[in-house]
Amino acid sequence: MSQQKPNAYGGQAVVEGVMFGGRKVIVTAIRRKDDSIEYLEEERKSNPTLNKLKKIPFIRGIVGLIEASANGSKHLNFSTERYDVDPGEEMKEEEKDSSWNLTMVLGVAVVGVLSFIFGKLIFTIAPAVLADVLFTRWVTNNILQNLIEGAIKILLLLAYLFAISQTPLIKRLFQYHGAEHKVINTYEAGVELTVENVQKSSTLHYRCGSSFIIFTVLVGVVIYSFFQYDTLWERIYQRILLLPVVIGVSYEVLQFSNKLRDVPLLRWLGYPGLWLQKLTTKEPEDKQVEVAIASFNKMVELDQGKELQQRIATTG
Repeated sequence: MSQQKPNAYGGQAVVEGVMFGGRKVIVTAIRRKDDSIEYLEEERKSNPTLNKLKKIPFIRGIVGLIEASANGSKHLNFSTERYDVDPGEEMKEEEKDSSWNLTMVLGVAVVGVLSFIFGKLIFTIAPAVLADVLFTRWVTNNILQNLIEGAIKILLLLAYLFAISQTPLIKRLFQYHGAEHKVINTYEAGVELTVENVQKSSTLHYRCGSSFIIFTVLVGVVIYSFFQYDTLWERIYQRILLLPVVIGVSYEVLQFSNKLRDVPLLRWLGYPGLWLQKLTTKEPEDKQVEVAIASFNKMVELDQGKELQQRIATTG
């Protein structure tokens, strides 16, 4: 009898905590000032249109990223509001629900999506301008220009990540990012989730969003090579118009590389993303791993409970 394949759960580091997403629920656990752990539990809302779009190759990546950005922004906002709250100031369950009314959820979602788009535009336009301004007089071949643009983009990205990783807040965020990956790797290996076992796992994972970022650079170099431009403005608006294509293809490449991670001769396809994770993840402390385990266990518990309720409702 074959062993059941583990679910492909995903997560995200937040301020002093970790968010994990299941099929039915999303859970964030954070460490409070008094050393207690507080949770934000949210049921996934099913949208028939989005569910259909998420099954279409090249489209599903864009939809998934927008959805993840919206959900991540809400849980990140929860972590920043709650981790530094006075221990005596507890939030009642009804206050948790009312504080996240529809208007606030929509507002946070819009901010998250706009922030993501703005960031992508900055790291798309700036390298194109620099490559054109600095190298056009010596390099006129479009393919070589695209390679130079890609190299500039990678250098800017590495410099940015290295700079922010030196700040105490981001360093701890990257430690929780490492804790998230360690928990997922331990779970997928079929090992019991204890602090000792989790700490033995790697901080790197093929499905990470950091891997997706580097794939957008590499895929962009290839896609941009199929299009000619004569001026800087043509180059810029081409990049902007092709951004959804680059995102869609990059998502498929990320999924493809994850499927091949156990094939010895093909696992190298995911190495660029793993190398970038050397910057975006740090080795976590035991107490940070405890929070990540708590978040994951709570998510699995609620996820299985929701699925059981659904089965009972369906068969009943």
